[in-house]
Amino acid sequence: MSQTQSEIKIEVSLDDNKRPESIRWTADGADGPVSNNSKGMLVSFFDANTKETFKLDLWTNELQVAEMDRFMFQTLRGLTETYHKATGNTELSNQMRSFVQHFGEKTLIIPTT
Repeated sequence: MSQTQSEIKIEVSLDDNKRPESIRWTADGADGPVSNNSKGMLVSFFDANTKETFKLDLWTNELQVAEMDRFMFQTLRGLTETYHKATGNTELSNQMRSFVQHFGEKTLIIPTT
């Protein structure tokens, strides 16, 4: 049996206060490595043994509040889609979508309906 692997590499440069100064990620892509700079990242791992989530949330001082709002909006929207796809729970997914809509309107990411 053939085993396929993919690698994701995250490099974080810290300033003198140990705060993220730059974040760069590289991942294996279909046409070779893909690499990009980032102002923020959210990573979560679900531990199979403890059933706990380990979160790694980092952002640079360069990340503006409006950018954080957009980052959170897009992340929440993606989490809602992922949750629905994984569970098929339409009722709860719709409630989550409603909150994401509210969040987007309050942060002026999307127009108020």
